[in-house]
Amino acid sequence: MSGVWVAPGRVNIIGEHTDYNGGYALPIALPHVVTCRAATTSDGLVRVSSRQHPGERIELPVAGLAGAEVSGWARYPLGVVHEYVRRGHPITGLTVELDGAVPVGAGLSSSAAVECSVAVAIRDLFELPVGAADLIDIGRTAENSYVGAATGTLDQSASVLCTAGHALFLDFGAGEHAQVPFDLAASGLELLVVDTNTPHQLVDGDYGERRRECEAAAAALGVPTLGAITDLADVAAIADPVLRRRARHIVAENARVLTTVDMLREGRDPRDIGPILTAGHASLRDDFAISTRQLDTAVDAALAAGAHGARMVGGGFGGSIIALTDSDRTGHIESRITRKFHTEGFSPPRAFVAVPAAGAHRVS
Repeated sequence: MSGVWVAPGRVNIIGEHTDYNGGYALPIALPHVVTCRAATTSDGLVRVSSRQHPGERIELPVAGLAGAEVSGWARYPLGVVHEYVRRGHPITGLTVELDGAVPVGAGLSSSAAVECSVAVAIRDLFELPVGAADLIDIGRTAENSYVGAATGTLDQSASVLCTAGHALFLDFGAGEHAQVPFDLAASGLELLVVDTNTPHQLVDGDYGERRRECEAAAAALGVPTLGAITDLADVAAIADPVLRRRARHIVAENARVLTTVDMLREGRDPRDIGPILTAGHASLRDDFAISTRQLDTAVDAALAAGAHGARMVGGGFGGSIIALTDSDRTGHIESRITRKFHTEGFSPPRAFVAVPAAGAHRVS
C-alpha cells in the first residue's frame, strides 16, 4: 500500500507556553504543509528521505530504532515510527519521503508537521486503531523522548485537529478542544506572519529551562501546574522573582486566551483583539524573557506602521511574529518591517498572510 498525506504547520493567535502548564491556547493551522509520501514494505526496514536534504537517505531496522544513532531532521520521522513500535503496533517496514513547505526554525511547528504527516500515514497504511488523541500523543512523545525537545502538545494538536476557517480553542487542563470561527477577511483584515530569519532550536537548553522554571513556580504555589492559578494576585506568593515573572506570564496568558475566545464567539470586531496580542508580546518579552531584538523590532515596526496588534509566536529565542492588519495596509506594514530590518543590519525577513487551514489528512 502507498499514498500521500499532508500535515500543516501552525501559528498561535494567542497562548504561548501554556500547553505544558495545563492552560489554554488558540492556534490556527497554516496552508503550509509537510507532504509525506509513504509505502509499506515487508522487509523490516524503515527508509526516510527528505527533499530538503538531498542525498541523505536513512535506512534502519524497524526493531533497532530505539538505539539508533541518528541526528538532525531524520529523528523526527524515525521517532514516530519508533513510538508506534513501542506501543505494540505491527510495523512490517516502511518507506517515507518528506517534502516540507513549513519554514524551519520559524516558530511555526515544522517539526510537528513532520511528525503528524508520518503519524497519519502509518495509521492509514497499516489500518491501525489510532484516534486523534493518540496521533497527538505519538507525535509529542516522539519529540520529547526520541528527539529530546521538552514540548507540550500544542503543536501536534493544531496539526491534527484544526479545521479550515477556524481557530482551535485548546483546554489542556481538561483535555478538551473546540472550533472557533476565525474569518478575518469578512472584516477586511489579514494576519501577517513575519519570519524574522533568526532560527530557533527547541532542543537547546532555554526552552527546557522555562519549563523547569514553570514547574518550580507551580510547586512553590502548591499546585500541579500553573494552569490551576486563575488569580494574578496569587502569583505574589512566589518568593523567587524569576519564578514569579514566569508564573505571571502563564496566568495572564491564559486569561488573554479566554478573553480572545469570548470576543470571537460573540462576533466582536476582530480588531478588538489587537491590544491583547500586543500585551501578550510584552509578557513574553518581559516576564518570560524569550524574545529577541529581531522579534521586538518586527513587533514595534508593525505597530508603528498601523497594525492593530502584534506579537512574537512560538517557543521563542527567534522565529516569527504575527501582526493583525487591515487588508489594504498589509503590504505597507510588511515593507516597513523590511526597511527597519535593513536599517538595523538584520537579515531580511520573510512574510506571508496566514489563512486558517485544515489539519492532517490524506490527499491521495
